[in-house]
Amino acid sequence: MAAGAAHLTHPESRAAFPPPPLDARPIDRDAWIAAFRTVRDETERRAAPLSPEDQQIQSMEDASPTKWHRAHTTWFFEQFLLREHLPGYAIYDERLHYLFNSYYVQAGPRQPRFMRGMITRPTTAETAAYRAHVDRAVTVWLRETSDAALERALPILEIGLYHEQQHQELMFTDLLHAFAQNPLDPVYDPAWSMPTAQANAGKAALERGIARIGHAGQGFAFDNESPEHDVLMLGTTIDRGLVTNRDWLAFMADGGYARPELWLNEGWLCVQRDGWEAPGYWRRESDGWSTMSLAGRRTVDADAPVTHVSYFEADAYARWAGRDLPTEAEWEVAARDGLIDDAFGLVWQWTRSAYGPYPGYRPVAGALGEYNGKFMSSQYVLRGSSVATPDGHARPGYRNFFYPHQRWQFTGLRLADARG
Repeated sequence: MAAGAAHLTHPESRAAFPPPPLDARPIDRDAWIAAFRTVRDETERRAAPLSPEDQQIQSMEDASPTKWHRAHTTWFFEQFLLREHLPGYAIYDERLHYLFNSYYVQAGPRQPRFMRGMITRPTTAETAAYRAHVDRAVTVWLRETSDAALERALPILEIGLYHEQQHQELMFTDLLHAFAQNPLDPVYDPAWSMPTAQANAGKAALERGIARIGHAGQGFAFDNESPEHDVLMLGTTIDRGLVTNRDWLAFMADGGYARPELWLNEGWLCVQRDGWEAPGYWRRESDGWSTMSLAGRRTVDADAPVTHVSYFEADAYARWAGRDLPTEAEWEVAARDGLIDDAFGLVWQWTRSAYGPYPGYRPVAGALGEYNGKFMSSQYVLRGSSVATPDGHARPGYRNFFYPHQRWQFTGLRLADARG
């Protein structure tokens, strides 16, 4: 429950990550080593304020213990980089590959997800030793491998860095969910706060016509962001600002959680089954509402963007407001063209779009092809980034995705108008 650092990432980390483009010549080994160390150190910095007990807890199946995140990201580099591209590398402990594989079926069997909190051994100290071992091996490989071998394997290193950044965000959101179950309202960092929104009113017009979205080939992107392709824009307007807690309180005051006509059927079942009457982590107090944060329990800030809402809630709110959610194409065009405020760094934003493959999508070969493609079912796309997203990880084309009932992430929304 001790205080953490006041900032989510070190200011100097921005200079070291992201690393230089893979098509840069010659390859800058020192820059890649710096990028690797920056990302790995950020994981440890986020975990540092936590006790071993804090790092052990798994509060629900969707979340994972901090210790598991630290070990799994290490397993990723050992499994996909070192054992495949460092001749003579000796696996640190074969038993850990069962414990810390996540969902890579082609990489072998794994501990069931809902049982990750049962892994009391290795200890947090032993997990740190595992991380240090792999860190040394990757650094040696970066310094000593041949140029040809380095060029072949750098894409694996690069995806590993972005993969670890995803887990850094999950470390915060999973920990927040665990702390929210504790009646003591534990504090991770008393100095933590949501950044101030720009809060610009008004709408931006998105013209009808053909637009091009998706990864154009410059810089890093996950495979689900490709290929670049044409989409038909039907023409609409999109809000410059995010929906705020003040807006959401008006929805609640108008009976938003008690009006079945506003809800998709499955969403209404969640309202009834789970007793939803407010966003996640909100609690009714004698003088209003409070919410759980990484700084402990705080009074709801009416001017802050609403967060910890599910797709079902976002959809119901849009219907109540007589508006709609933007499609992911509309959001990407608006963000790319600078038409919206607070696109990044506050909350992920739900879109109207189901998560599926772009035309011509092909997953990468091998076990890494399981990274995104096999989850293209029954989920919705979110765009932007959140307060918990590490520096260097956000871009207009990024496609995040979650199931429509999930709300433990920093998820919010902005609205659009009818098309055509």
